Amino acid sequence: MSDSISDGGDCTEHRTAVTEAEVEALVRGICFKTGPPRTLGVEVEWLVHELRRPQLPVTPERLEAAYAALRAVPLKSPLTVEPGGQLELSSPPATSLMECIETVSADLDTVRAVLAEDDLGLVGFGHDPWHAPRRFLREPRYDAMEACLDRTGPAGRHMMCTSASVQVCVDAGQEEPGPLGHERRWQLAHLLGAVLVAAFANSPLIGERPTGWLSTRQLLWMEIGAGRAGAPPPDGEPRSAWARHVLDAPVMCVRRDGGPWEVPEGLTFREWTRSQTPPTRADLDYHLTTLFPPVRPRGHLELRMIDAQPGEDGWIVPLAVTAALFDDPEAAESAHRAVKPLAERALNLPAPHNPLWTDAARHGLADPELREAAVACFTAALEALPRLGATPAVMDAVAAYLHRYVAQGRCPADDLLDRLRDTDRRAHGRKDIRT
Repeated sequence: MSDSISDGGDCTEHRTAVTEAEVEALVRGICFKTGPPRTLGVEVEWLVHELRRPQLPVTPERLEAAYAALRAVPLKSPLTVEPGGQLELSSPPATSLMECIETVSADLDTVRAVLAEDDLGLVGFGHDPWHAPRRFLREPRYDAMEACLDRTGPAGRHMMCTSASVQVCVDAGQEEPGPLGHERRWQLAHLLGAVLVAAFANSPLIGERPTGWLSTRQLLWMEIGAGRAGAPPPDGEPRSAWARHVLDAPVMCVRRDGGPWEVPEGLTFREWTRSQTPPTRADLDYHLTTLFPPVRPRGHLELRMIDAQPGEDGWIVPLAVTAALFDDPEAAESAHRAVKPLAERALNLPAPHNPLWTDAARHGLADPELREAAVACFTAALEALPRLGATPAVMDAVAAYLHRYVAQGRCPADDLLDRLRDTDRRAHGRKDIRT
């Protein structure tokens, strides 16, 4: 689950310049590694705040001290710090859903215990509802990223510093056609992705005020732009479409051993390969880590569209639902039937820059078609979970989410907005009494 796509087994020297044709061949061979689905992973990002009053800011010094303490404890899941100080745990590839859940749950218990010693805690929101973006990490990569993303407006800084997600990683699928075939899974990911955005939207606030979007985090990704945060056109063969997208995507930065990294403007990777100083294999590896589509092929498929969830175990529900819909053949077929009609609303435009994904981020499951598809998908997942070895506790959590949110056309963002309205009404009532 690391940022590098290299598996160390390719004969190409990483410091040797690569041609346009070599880039296409490498991307096609590396990013879709097919075989029967057998492994699963999850990356859980968290905002770190005061344990009892999360609306209070935490100083960089306190964060650094807490993270130094975390680096001293053993974890099975690699722990990384995001540019704004968010914490991310990336599970090792698991051979079952329950192995993945148990590994990450144990690591999260350890992380929470260490943070609690400094009165800090993990909070699950897709976007920080209280605080403005603030860089915690000062590294050449993030300096260059900030400079690049600032060209399209403030969305990049929000994405870097105040957003968090649950990213589910599934195998690319089989080479053969069928419910578990890689082409079907690629198509399913981009249609089901909109349903997952709507069902798990949990970022309606910036600066404690509504943005008009239930998943503001997804809005921010859209505002970053199609070249950086978009998918390739949906009607192409996955390997070819992704390879073309990689070549035509803008280069974020050119790394240097000393001093700030160069941030070119308007240079695509394809143009770079045709220049007098073409990129190396290592530059290609790095370029792939600077592309943030909602579904990122990295040998496996990384589904990046789910907002971070409330509660200590809220992340388990999107993981379980997604795993069931991708890795159980019967559930995968049911999910495909449920989301296929949504393709018309995408207008054959790449995700997330199409009307389907826009409606999912803005309206959530208040959208009748998205709600209908979500009910069908959650029901199929719930039926499949026993076949995946899920425990009764996991199945109960999915069933509770289905009844509390999906069947009601709601998502966690609606709870946040309800609480905000209640707070505003109480404040308004006190003001009326005083006057």
